[in-house]
Amino acid sequence: MNILNQDTLKEINYTTATFKSTRIMNGHSIERMPAGQLDVRISHRFGTLNSGGYNFFGLDVSNIHLSLEYGILNWLMIGVGRSEFEKTFDGFAKFSILRQSSGAKDMPVSVSVVTSAALKTLKFPDQTRTNYFTSRLTYVAQILVARRISDGLSVQLTPSYVHRNLVATELDPNDIFALGAGARLKLSKRISLNGEYYYIVNPKTYLSQQIYNPLSIGFDIETGGHVFQLFFTNSLGMTEKQFIGETTGQWKKGDIHFGFNISRVFTLKKHQKPANY
Repeated sequence: MNILNQDTLKEINYTTATFKSTRIMNGHSIERMPAGQLDVRISHRFGTLNSGGYNFFGLDVSNIHLSLEYGILNWLMIGVGRSEFEKTFDGFAKFSILRQSSGAKDMPVSVSVVTSAALKTLKFPDQTRTNYFTSRLTYVAQILVARRISDGLSVQLTPSYVHRNLVATELDPNDIFALGAGARLKLSKRISLNGEYYYIVNPKTYLSQQIYNPLSIGFDIETGGHVFQLFFTNSLGMTEKQFIGETTGQWKKGDIHFGFNISRVFTLKKHQKPANY
């Protein structure tokens, strides 16, 4: 028995499936695409529920984001996307630094770093002034710290930093700091309940607008080749630049958007080493 225990301790048992998708809902999760796998993602956010029956409670209004995410190495993935909202192009890289494990290597949490940039291509409102390309750019840096507490419960903290090259007024901050928190509660083999919240550290009253902390609640449904995420959120934007620091909807006033993400994974290149390498 002692020999068996010693052999077990020599093995590194990595934790898998902390979350079901590379997104909790709006924000990144600790998960990443294994090397050689491509995730094709389609995301929608509809209008607000309080828009009433005339707009079919928001379903007549649609904002779409299309993206491709690819695993270059088992610890590195990249992605590009295009959002209808503000005609934004975005790209990111996610690096896995630590992985939760037991056995020969006891690591209590998984840690990743995400860096991203967004390019807003909406026409400048004032065409008579000198407008610069750099004014269209926004940069984001995030640290993802997650732990799978049990077979049915996972949690994550996401300290975030957003830098906007151009803001509406001199009193609006170029730099935004936020702390995100997310959780996944497994309800069955294929369904989980998810929650996600970002607390904006900066003052939330700008000269140009009043912003609120984004809150999202919904479900993950796995159907084999697809993962469907269905949820409600007070944020219309789907990139970090948009939902961190630009959320203007309030849950208590009914400024709630129904949204969904659809994820379909394709294997483009097979690797001999397993995904938990």
